[in-house]
Amino acid sequence: MTTWDDRQPIYQQLADLLAARLLDGDPPEGQAMPSVRALAGQHLLNPLTVNRALQALADAGLLESRRGLGLFVVPGASDKLRAAERRRFLAEEWPRLRAKLRRLGIGSQQLDWDTDTFEEKRA
Repeated sequence: MTTWDDRQPIYQQLADLLAARLLDGDPPEGQAMPSVRALAGQHLLNPLTVNRALQALADAGLLESRRGLGLFVVPGASDKLRAAERRRFLAEEWPRLRAKLRRLGIGSQQLDWDTDTFEEKRA
């Protein structure tokens, strides 16, 4: 079950969650999104909230409505999302992360990009 916080509207949190799934290829480009009813049941949300989240993704050009069939992931959605996330990361998160690494004395030679854990390397 997803935990929602008070920092931003729930529909935006759901849109972000669904966008992250789209980045992972779930569902693949050209395929249908789960229905509003299915998503509402899965996340225990009001269908209007789910509809608003899906509309936000459609407004961003990631989904298209096919009359009578539902919403489908547009071709190129993953590339568009990845480019937007990279811009956002480099503009917002990276400066804070870099500053924190400097404060903690962690240099690039101590970071191993191929593992999920950090082991402090001694000189």
